[in-house]
Amino acid sequence: MQSSGNLVPGISAIFVNKEGFWMELFSNICRQCGLGEPVSQPFPLNGGFLHKMYGLTTDQGKFALKLLNPHIMGRETAKENFEAAERLEGILEREGLPILPALTIGGKKMQQAEGQFFYLFPWYDGKSVQGGEIQPRHCAEMGRALTQIHRVSRKDSGGEGTPVSVEWFSLGKALKEVDEELSQRLGERLPLLCQFQERSSCALRRIPVFSAICHNDMDPKNVLWIGMEYRIIDLECLSYSNPLAELLETALCWAGFDGMDFSPEKLRAFLDAYAEQDEAMLKDVDWESLYDGSTGRLSWLEYNLKRALGIESGESEREIGKAEALRELERIAYYVEMRETVLKAIAHSAY
Repeated sequence: MQSSGNLVPGISAIFVNKEGFWMELFSNICRQCGLGEPVSQPFPLNGGFLHKMYGLTTDQGKFALKLLNPHIMGRETAKENFEAAERLEGILEREGLPILPALTIGGKKMQQAEGQFFYLFPWYDGKSVQGGEIQPRHCAEMGRALTQIHRVSRKDSGGEGTPVSVEWFSLGKALKEVDEELSQRLGERLPLLCQFQERSSCALRRIPVFSAICHNDMDPKNVLWIGMEYRIIDLECLSYSNPLAELLETALCWAGFDGMDFSPEKLRAFLDAYAEQDEAMLKDVDWESLYDGSTGRLSWLEYNLKRALGIESGESEREIGKAEALRELERIAYYVEMRETVLKAIAHSAY
């Protein structure tokens, strides 16, 4: 697990303004879950963009704590989705795959204290690799790991991609009232977004329908390494999804797409390692449709634009939403621009 060098945005204010409440929450969590007595103040960890992560050190050991976003948990289907992911996590755990599952306490994984839902994890003293730290050997290892996950359970149904239908003009109009910069940047990308959205809807109809257990967010920040040993974390998005769609998306993440620094060598290392374990899966794949049918970026952009507007989130998340929306606008433009380069790299893969 990685601690942040400085308190992440918003955390400083929590300890300054609400220190009593939050320290009481952490103490109650330790007491309720039998973790012993805290021996130091909890420290924030580098984590995802939705939930908050902390390290807890007690007289019985060290743990990682994930506080679930209350706005996410307020959604009608949230608990059902988390419970489904927990069941799949249990399957992967029994298969002995290199994951870091949540601790089961009192017969359940998800816990609640003071109205706050959370998960607890055993401490794993690894760190993620990012950007230039990622080598082809990391990509190959992740290709093999993803194959192992996909092979655990497959179905001849499900895995249909859901077309994205976002009213980009309406979002831009609403943003103009509260954030001129973000509204302008969105306006500049509107033709590209509309074209990408239409193309993806058409491509989804051409992608074969079947499903397997998928992680759905196995990007570099969600794998912790000690040397070349690793644990895959952030398993709350596990579901039955289209494994081919996940394969391409995950391979691109490890090949540098999030940093807009694409490496054909890393992409090929990922795909070739996957094929070594399951060559049949990659027979006659329509890579053009898979590439065009990627809708995750559009959905993530929509979510963060709404965060910037204060929709489906609190006021404290507006700046996070804006920053991530601005980044995602550039990533989408990069994704469209790199289409032929990626398809050419896939065509030259060894498999």
